[in-house]
Amino acid sequence: MIRIGIAAPNLPLRLGLRSLLTDEDFLLVGEFATLENAAAAELDLLVLVASSVDEIDALDASRLPPILLLTDDAQQAQALSTRQQAWGVLPLNASEEELIAAIRALGEGLFVGAPALLKGLWRQTARPFARNSSETEQLSVREMEVLQMMARGLANKQIAQALSLSEHTVKFHLSSIYAKLGVASRTEAVSVGTRLGLITM
Repeated sequence: MIRIGIAAPNLPLRLGLRSLLTDEDFLLVGEFATLENAAAAELDLLVLVASSVDEIDALDASRLPPILLLTDDAQQAQALSTRQQAWGVLPLNASEEELIAAIRALGEGLFVGAPALLKGLWRQTARPFARNSSETEQLSVREMEVLQMMARGLANKQIAQALSLSEHTVKFHLSSIYAKLGVASRTEAVSVGTRLGLITM
């Protein structure tokens, strides 16, 4: 059971999110107008709609659980990434399926995100990975499987079928792989993965 909190500046937003988070494995612990109130609750994950970058800048990451940020502002995604060990970002118009898949992925310790919101972040955090694998954050077993299949030229739908996953979950794994390898495309991921010995042909 994943204990979830919702933090959003106004009631309609909180009500809308509540109506989407009805999965049987989720327990909605509370709804909060401010992050200060959310920090006092015992949560496994916080779904956040921030009113501004300043609100994220004021975060005390030590007092908060992993955060799934809903935003259309790439600057907010970047601000969150510098303050949270575990986080994800989706657009405000994310579907119910996307929200559920993201929460499940974060619950498993994965990084999740919408590529359109992370492009600038990838460019800023990218670094050369030609020397050794100790320079990279370790990929999970599932991420290694996805990377291997991507290197074989399989599309997201084919990877999903082979691993019995949804396409949305595959996309989240890809986002996590990109972030950990410091790349912004499938081609770069395969290139870096090959150089690091993560891919066997």
